[in-house]
Parts: sequence; structure tokens; C-alpha cells
Amino acid sequence: MHILQTTRVFDGHFKVTQLLLQDGPAQFRRERFEPGHAVAALVFDTARQRYLLARQYRIGPEQEITELAAGMIDAPETAETAIRREILEELGYTVDRLTPIVTLWPSPGTSAETIAVFYAEVSRQTAPGGGLAAENERIETVEFTWEELLAEPWQDAKTLVAVQWVRLRG
Repeated sequence: MHILQTTRVFDGHFKVTQLLLQDGPAQFRRERFEPGHAVAALVFDTARQRYLLARQYRIGPEQEITELAAGMIDAPETAETAIRREILEELGYTVDRLTPIVTLWPSPGTSAETIAVFYAEVSRQTAPGGGLAAENERIETVEFTWEELLAEPWQDAKTLVAVQWVRLRG
């Protein structure tokens, strides 16, 4: 299979590209959602022995959900620089130690997005957190003990991956 043509069909906050594909004698079109590349981290406060996650309203489920601190990589940032910035903006913590978990494709059948998932250790809050007003963010920090983290029925895929990763390292 190969791409014959790409056409940008929507160029707003997010982007959508239509691809003309060739598979043997058959040609067909598919749309690809292109939100950009993201980062996320399961944050652990080593001083207080608590996991710190973010609760905010999300358009997809049309409700508030609790998930990893996360955001988009802004050019020319690296994934590591972006997640350090996001943890400070959303939770108010400066990262002491950062461990990569995985870079994943959350929905490869329809989206070009990747998410670099990390485990971050913190020990001091240096900012208020809560997100950026300029980005219409209202983020609440939610704390979990080890037992609470494992007992929570996570529905967000990146959060589930990170929680399973830390569980395996128990």
C-alpha cells in the first residue's frame, strides 16, 4: 500500500488530511486526524508518597476525567522538555527525575498522534498549577495512594498504560 496524494481538508485548531491510497489495483480515500504529538506523565511525589494526577473537562467524553498530566509538544521542544513544562503548568511541580515509559499511537487507524508517556518523580511544588488561563484550562490536582491508584477503574488509555507500568515495577 502507498499514498498517491495528500490533501489538507481542515486546518483549524486540529488538522485533517485526506489521503488517496493505492493497494494493488484498488484506490481509496481515508481521512487522518492530525492533532500533533503529545506527552503525558504519571507523577509521583516522593516526599509525600502520593501519585498526582489531573482532573479536567475533556471534549471527547464530554465530562471531567482524571488522567495523567499531559499536553502537546510545542516546536522546537523535545518530549522531555514538554512534559516538564506541562507538569509545572498543570500540577505546579518541578521534576526531579524523569523516566520514559513508551511512545504510543493511541488510535493508529484514524490519527497521526503519538503520546510519549513518562514516569516523573517530584518532591517540591514550586508553582500553583491548575493549568493556563490562556489555554482555557481549569485543572484540579488529584492525589492517590499506591492502593487507590491500583484500585481506580481507569478509562483513559495513556493513564492505564502508565499505571500498569508502575504496577509491574511494584
